[in-house]
Parts: sequence; C-alpha cells; structure tokens
Amino acid sequence: MSGDRLLSELGYKLGGTIGEGSYSKVKLAKSKKYRENVAIKIVDRRRAPPDFVTKFLPRELAILKGLRHPHIVQVYEFIEVCNGKLYIVMEVAATDLLQRVQQLNHIPGPQAKDMFIQIVSAVSYLHENNIVHRDLKCENVLLTEGNQVKITDFGFGRKAHGYPEVSSTYCGSAAYAPPEVLLGVPYDPKKYDVWSLGVILYVMTTGCMPFDDSNVSKLPRFQKKGVVYPEGVQVEDKCKALIGLLLQFSPSVRPSIKQVADNEWLTTT
Repeated sequence: MSGDRLLSELGYKLGGTIGEGSYSKVKLAKSKKYRENVAIKIVDRRRAPPDFVTKFLPRELAILKGLRHPHIVQVYEFIEVCNGKLYIVMEVAATDLLQRVQQLNHIPGPQAKDMFIQIVSAVSYLHENNIVHRDLKCENVLLTEGNQVKITDFGFGRKAHGYPEVSSTYCGSAAYAPPEVLLGVPYDPKKYDVWSLGVILYVMTTGCMPFDDSNVSKLPRFQKKGVVYPEGVQVEDKCKALIGLLLQFSPSVRPSIKQVADNEWLTTT
C-alpha cells in the first residue's frame, strides 16, 4: 500500500508542501482523528545518507517520543511504511521566527522578550532532561497564530549526560554555531545551544545576523571581536548585556541555561 493511501485510510487528507529538505518534506494535512490541521514530515530513508538513517534519525525519534512541553512542537504519531518512508505527524504552526523577523524588519522589544522567554523555557526543559538541540536557529522556532513559540527539528538532537559531556560532531548551521564548533575542538553541547540563543536574540532585536558568515573559515575571528549594533535600531541596554553574555567567545564563561532564565532582562517587567 502506498504511503498516501495509508494516510488516507488513517483519516489524513494531504495538502500542500510547507517545507522541504534534501531527503524530507513537510506537508499540511487535515486530520479526522485530531479534528484540526496537522503537519506531516515525510522522511525518505532511501534518499538519506547512511549516518543519518543509522545515527541521527533514531536519536531524533527517541527524543521526540519523550518530549512534552508547551513550547516544543508536539508529535502526535509516527507512521512507518514498508517503502522506506516515515511519516511524523505533528502540530502545525502559522510561521517561523525568521519569516516574522523578515516581515517586521525586527521584533519590537517587549514582544522579543516574551518570545525569548518561551524559547529559553523550552531549552531549559531540554537541558534539565539532558537533551541538547544543536541546531537552534530562527527557522527552527515556529510561531502559532497566537505568537506561541514551538521549537522544532531535533535532527541533531542527542542525549547529553554528565557535566560537561563533550561532543565532537560538527552539526547545525555555521551562522548559529559557536567558535569552538567551527574550530573543530570537542565542545560542551549545552554551551552550543546557549550560543545559538545569543544569535537568535540578536537577529530578533536587530533584524540582522550578528557576524558575517559568508566565509566560514573567518567566522571565529569575527566572533572573537564581539557584536556591533546597526544604526537606527534601538535595543535595550539590558538586552544587549544578555546578548553579550550568550555570545561569550569562551564557552567556560558562557552562562548555563538556568543562569539565562534568571537574567535580569528576562525577569523584570
């Protein structure tokens, strides 16, 4: 039986494609079972590289099955088909943070703070449960119609027990990756996530990337110099101070996610 026919028998009516990767795509679908629109991620194992099929995909599925948090995208079910395709049925969002930033040029301060508190809440939950994301970026922060944050895409996620448990896999997006990852040294994956949060917050509040990432080999040099703010965009001093902490070149002085959650800018109204 074809995957589409099986989905139809299970009460799903496939709609248009809302996202696409090299060996997966995400389609909108109507669901009789959940009585709402859902997103269905279709992963084609036959087109994916072996390390993805044997290492990253099983990790992602194991992580997704155990996650329950209001700011992490909820997965409803997994459907395996004998033709090598996997269907992951999950809640659907209206847009993502990158599209919202592009639409507004930048996110106004109070709204940026509210969204960032939600992102930090999700990452706190992950780190408390010894899970790291390693691909936090604006495209992986989904937004519902009511501006609720939903973190998605755990393709580079993994369990990280102990403190610190170092990783050596180069993964994620260079523009959101910390210097230690770009330099190819073993790294604390939780501090990787914290750096990525700094890039996200900078992009939200300014509408720009913090560093020129057109030449990845030169990126650590730019990261070491620190960020400069564009003219004409007002960012609160306390917010700038938090971005500075998150984007500390040395991971040893970068805050933990708990310290981020307790930061003055996020805890004062």
